[in-house]
Amino acid sequence: MRMRLMLLGGGNSLGQALIRLGAEEDIGFLAPRPPEQGWDAASLTQLLDDTRPDAVINLAYYFDWFQAEEVSAVRLAAQERGVERLAELCQHHGIILLQPSSYRVFDGSRATAYSEKDESAPLSERGQAIWRMEQSVRAACPKHVLLRFGWLLDDSRDGSLGRFLSRAEQADEICLADDRRGNPTPVDDAARVLLAVIKQLDCQAPLWGTYHYGGHEATTPLALGQALLSEARSLHPLKVQDITPQAHAARPDAADEPQNAVLACKKILHTFGIKPRAWRAALPTLLDRYYRHG
Repeated sequence: MRMRLMLLGGGNSLGQALIRLGAEEDIGFLAPRPPEQGWDAASLTQLLDDTRPDAVINLAYYFDWFQAEEVSAVRLAAQERGVERLAELCQHHGIILLQPSSYRVFDGSRATAYSEKDESAPLSERGQAIWRMEQSVRAACPKHVLLRFGWLLDDSRDGSLGRFLSRAEQADEICLADDRRGNPTPVDDAARVLLAVIKQLDCQAPLWGTYHYGGHEATTPLALGQALLSEARSLHPLKVQDITPQAHAARPDAADEPQNAVLACKKILHTFGIKPRAWRAALPTLLDRYYRHG
């Protein structure tokens, strides 16, 4: 690896997965500890002025964007300013910016999978903030890769998977939508994709732009939950016996979550040669790590 790589957010689940995977190929990252208040415009300015890496992988706000149940508008606004400043700094110093994004930029009204050419129309405050972040990256830093992920699954106790498993240990009944669809994407698979992109950028391939990635086989939250329960029961006692189907419209998050969150992944395949992997195959490793760390 010729490039000096800086990883913001090396302490979260996706950052840790990327560091683990990089170590297997002798690829290291500068992973500075964030300031107490988190990365903001001022601390990012100081950091990049001092270090001048060749590429920045910005996972600084990963948990809020991909795992948190709710994020305050004040917090999102500060993160927007941080991303905008980071993009300006990367352009100023000639640094490549690799920035994650989300299926949340779409409203879910399409009947088929979303491609990179489809118009964004985010439903939630968080989706709108992520969409504005994308726009600021495109405007300020031409040498960027924006990577929109599907439903990310990680081993954090308070992430989406952790909340589901915690309910499964305590509740008699869990309801999940059977008419909502998306691409479950285990965090190790997302890290694999990030590393594959980084390796090709290291070969000076100018493959800038926006790409989609989600695990192979779109599914419903109901089917995903059933697969997780089946695997988790062999590792940990669960109280819930089964999952009750519920309509998307009846779900408490229906106003914020796209009913169709399926991402078409042809562009990343044709550009980087990255093939989607089956999310089901990664569940045993993911759940084993979740329970061991717990």
